[in-house]
Amino acid sequence: MAAVWYPARGVERYPLANWTSPAVVRALLTSAGFPADVAVAPLTAGHEGAPVLRTGRRLPVVVFSHGAHDHRADTTIVVQELASHGYVVVTVDHTYDAFGVFPDGRLTVPLDVPALTPRDFATDIRFVLDRVEDLAAGSNPDAEHRPLPAGLLGALDAQRIGMFGWSKGASATAFVMSDDRRVRAGVSFDGPMQPTVTTDLDRPFMLMTAEFPRATQPSVAEFWSHLRGWRLNVQAEGAVHSSYCDVQFLIPQVAQAVGMSDADLQGWVGTLDPARAVRIQQAYPLAFFDLHLRKRGHLLDGPCPAFPEVKFLP
Repeated sequence: MAAVWYPARGVERYPLANWTSPAVVRALLTSAGFPADVAVAPLTAGHEGAPVLRTGRRLPVVVFSHGAHDHRADTTIVVQELASHGYVVVTVDHTYDAFGVFPDGRLTVPLDVPALTPRDFATDIRFVLDRVEDLAAGSNPDAEHRPLPAGLLGALDAQRIGMFGWSKGASATAFVMSDDRRVRAGVSFDGPMQPTVTTDLDRPFMLMTAEFPRATQPSVAEFWSHLRGWRLNVQAEGAVHSSYCDVQFLIPQVAQAVGMSDADLQGWVGTLDPARAVRIQQAYPLAFFDLHLRKRGHLLDGPCPAFPEVKFLP
């Protein structure tokens, strides 16, 4: 399953989209040890099925790959920010390592057998890139040939594609870029980069590290040494592995509902203030893709007073 996010117009007549399905929310809560009924699926700022907003030029594309035992909605904060600035963002469920629901109502959950690797994720993404090219060429890639939102066919720019991923999805991003030159720029959200990536990359790549920094993770340091093009490593003070995901926004609400201790909450979100984490999620991936797919912006030139938590690591 995949979702396509894009800038829209005339949204008033279209319903707000759920963050994910109620069945996935229940499964996620249960897998994390929470009561299945402690929360419902929140609404996003997106409107399902609304027509595409076109400004004359085709829209650059960004693809997202999630982490192990995760789901495609896990970085919706980032995805919505990119879409609101004129990107088409395609988020992908890696079946057998994802919580997802198919159109016929089947709930899929992560399985330990077969155990998917980052290379398996990368194979999924390369299939999705083929479908992106179909959309760009004016062909409907939907498996059931359902009508697409008005203006989506032919709106994508298949010559300007970026990718980001969290954890295992970050490692998959590196493998995709090693094998497929269609992806021009990549971002890792705290990826362990395992198995070790040994291929030199000549295209822009940014590491947003937390629990997998180069200083203590040989595989990440090895990957960094193979980046021959533009490269940057930023790290937010107080961040943990999930600090660049929607966990920062959602878990504090769940914590309040279940009476979670401050110590347990800190284990989920770190010491980085959740509101600041959200702002960092919104600003830095957008700045990266703006710089490398649109050739504009200066946030990544160096440390910024507006984001004192974000350190640039040499």
